[in-house]
Amino acid sequence: MSDASRRPGAGLDTSVPNIARMNNYFLDGKDNFAADRKAAEEVLAVAPEVKAMTYESQAFLGRVVRYLVEQGMTQFVVIGSGLPNRRNVHQVAQEIVPDTRVVYVSNDPVVLSHARATLATNPYTTAVEGDVLHPRELLTDPELLRLVDLDLPVAVLILSALQFIPDEDDPQKSVAILRDTVPVGSYFAIGHVVFDTRPDAQGPLVEIFQRILGRGEDASRRSEQVLRFFDGLELVDPGLVYVRHWNPDNPLAAQGRDKTWTMGGVARKVKG
Repeated sequence: MSDASRRPGAGLDTSVPNIARMNNYFLDGKDNFAADRKAAEEVLAVAPEVKAMTYESQAFLGRVVRYLVEQGMTQFVVIGSGLPNRRNVHQVAQEIVPDTRVVYVSNDPVVLSHARATLATNPYTTAVEGDVLHPRELLTDPELLRLVDLDLPVAVLILSALQFIPDEDDPQKSVAILRDTVPVGSYFAIGHVVFDTRPDAQGPLVEIFQRILGRGEDASRRSEQVLRFFDGLELVDPGLVYVRHWNPDNPLAAQGRDKTWTMGGVARKVKG
């Protein structure tokens, strides 16, 4: 399908790259435009492994959701969700427990429009406008509270949003507010690109995303900085690791030669 036949919604500027649509391109999707593809190719020119990283993050998401459902989680809040894909959180969870409740959270109108259209017929799933930097507003959103009972444990997934938020915005404080608000027994799953093994890619990639986001701050982090997002929580095995090593379905496949550098972990709130 050409860009012309894709008919973007009113008010949508397709000449400006969009991170959700870039990720869609990395996943070989069709919900992207020329500006997204151009920016994505700039990223791949610096770090060709980013495409593999995007697929690994999707696989990590599926394993995390299955694990959390096995731990009894039937309420999910997915913060910073991207465009719908083949295996969304609600699809993975509801295959196991059909009435699992899932709330997708985004401040991206592109994502919200797609999500609301996709979820219109699913009574246990919804999409709300919000982001991790406004946790109190998010957790009092009437639409979120229609599906999620905050007196019961909830799984909070923040798998890609934090890597675009600089320390100047104090995302660690926002995560701490979420942690302190949800009940004991809740889980947090966090994913984040790190540059421990690719410091050479850090500067060029930061410049590309600063231009896309229209911001001058550097949001990149190393693994020890990402680990602080889990303060006050108890990490489950195997801890904060590169996502291909987080409880892989096939341990041999997890030893692939590609040097990818997205880390992820799951942690439980064990005390108030």
